[in-house]
Amino acid sequence: MRITSHGAAETVTGSKHILESNGKRVLFDCGMFQGIRKEAEQRNRELPFDPVALDAVVITHAHIDHIGVLPMLIKHGYEGPIYATPATRDLCTIMLLDSAHLQKKDAEFLSKKHRSYVSPLYEDDHVYETMKMFESFHYDIPREILPGIKITFRDAGHVLGSAMVEVECKENGSTKRFLEGGDLGRVHMPILKDPWVPGDFDVVMMESTYGNRDHDAVEAMDGRLAQIIRDTSKRGGKIIIPSFALERAQEIVYALRRLEQDPNVPRLPVYVDSPMTVNITEVFRMHPECFDDSIRDFVSANGDPFATQRIQYVRRVEDSMKLNDLNKPAIIISASGMCESGRILHHLRNNCEDPRNTILIVGFQAKNTLGRRIVEREKEIKIFGVKRALNAEVHVLNGFSAHAGRSELIAFAQRFKKSQRVLLVHGEEEAMTALKSTLESSGQSNVAIQKEGVPVEF
Repeated sequence: MRITSHGAAETVTGSKHILESNGKRVLFDCGMFQGIRKEAEQRNRELPFDPVALDAVVITHAHIDHIGVLPMLIKHGYEGPIYATPATRDLCTIMLLDSAHLQKKDAEFLSKKHRSYVSPLYEDDHVYETMKMFESFHYDIPREILPGIKITFRDAGHVLGSAMVEVECKENGSTKRFLEGGDLGRVHMPILKDPWVPGDFDVVMMESTYGNRDHDAVEAMDGRLAQIIRDTSKRGGKIIIPSFALERAQEIVYALRRLEQDPNVPRLPVYVDSPMTVNITEVFRMHPECFDDSIRDFVSANGDPFATQRIQYVRRVEDSMKLNDLNKPAIIISASGMCESGRILHHLRNNCEDPRNTILIVGFQAKNTLGRRIVEREKEIKIFGVKRALNAEVHVLNGFSAHAGRSELIAFAQRFKKSQRVLLVHGEEEAMTALKSTLESSGQSNVAIQKEGVPVEF
């Protein structure tokens, strides 16, 4: 048996991991690289393996850095099954169609600007064909997907439908257990159930996104958000929130719903300006089986956690453009989460130079993204090719992050026997190195940072 990573190895995006056992090849995730545009474009266009040689694909969750080039497999000849939880399957339809749409728009824009046409990675038809390949089943149900290879989805608590994948392989008369950890969620988050607590495995692949830092306490987030709303409202400014359409936007909207109970928080109009977020929120309503007890109690007492009269979901471009004329305090939530594309760019362009406004960052910002430059509070940021002064206040609330923080990652790894092999993926170098060092100093004797394209035998 062996596993080879073709993405998210010594970097955060582009998750792709191939497990080989019994002469079969299973791909876990098929994510898009994000960051420096030219470099990411090239890597996304050139798959480092032959899709036809794959026997099965397993998806941990529906974030673009885990599914974004899935249609490339079908485009290049893959005809096998794609396994995921039901919620992940439903979300993939929305996420991939949106990705195809954005690529088409970018291609049209760049062809006009440079007078040369670069085709999208894939189109709508490839997405439709991809969705035909999906086979979904719920958490905690073992399923033999290939002879001698059985998988079980376990709740990762990261985003709706997210899973760790428990893999049992029978080979040469022995059984080995591998855990594909996907992205690990946090405990006590207000919508999803806490992550599953694993037992023993021969090999564990785990993320390390926040391996060198912890988040603010979940319990403190409502208070900090309330203070930012009060301060910005006093200045007469707007709060611009770049947000991932999947999970983060719903977490923020639910937090704003909870704050409606506080008479000391101004009741500002809230605009969720992202058609994809609107569609994803509908999927949330379809999958209450993923919810924890706290949100179920809220629903019983207060109704829909994602809607009130002051929360407006914006679909039409015309209505989005009208938000440019707002001259009173308001909250605008828009995608994309790392500020690399989508309607958020227009809101940042129109609001970043006004010191009355606040840009509120609520998620991880990868290197070389506009979101990262905002977090680092560069004096000028480039939007649509034009440099603009960053005069708006910038706040970072990492307590809303759906990724486990350093302490939670350490606690997760320490559940395994100290001799078991732990492979670190999905993290920047500093985060991976810090987590590896800490785990080794606590007695984990077999921790490695996964190298791209280098097979690991076990």
